[in-house]
Amino acid sequence: MKLVVFVNEYKEPPILDRLKAEKFGIVFVQNGVYHTTLKKDGNSSPLLSKDAELYALSEDLESRGLSADKVDPKVKVINYEGLVDLIFNDYEKIIWL
Repeated sequence: MKLVVFVNEYKEPPILDRLKAEKFGIVFVQNGVYHTTLKKDGNSSPLLSKDAELYALSEDLESRGLSADKVDPKVKVINYEGLVDLIFNDYEKIIWL
């Protein structure tokens, strides 16, 4: 199964550790984009160390005053068009957390 998870808050969803898939992705949207740039005590968000393809929605970064050049290099910044492509072409199942 190919699974993508939308993370929309700046809290770590504990369920992520229990999700398994042959292809696993995390899309940071809304306040979830803070995981891609903010550091806790000088360290990256633990979500960035997950074995997953990581994406951040550019429109949500911009609306929060964050720039794409401040995003961790592990995270691919995509726009709405790229998000639609992911949903329809790359993943079978979607979960919103």
